[in-house]
Amino acid sequence: MGPWVLINEGWYYEHIEELRAELASSIDAGERQQIAAELERAVAQRQQEEAAFDALISVEPPH
Repeated sequence: MGPWVLINEGWYYEHIEELRAELASSIDAGERQQIAAELERAVAQRQQEEAAFDALISVEPPH
């Protein structure tokens, strides 16, 4: 696992946790909808990057 992966994963974790906290404390319906959409995008992006990384490290090295 390269250092950029750890940094990127850490960023996603922090960003997602911040969005969850904002969503929990928001009382405006419009703002909640906007935060929920951003949270959904961030989770999806993290999952895509994790899948790409998993595919990259699962490739057999040349013999």
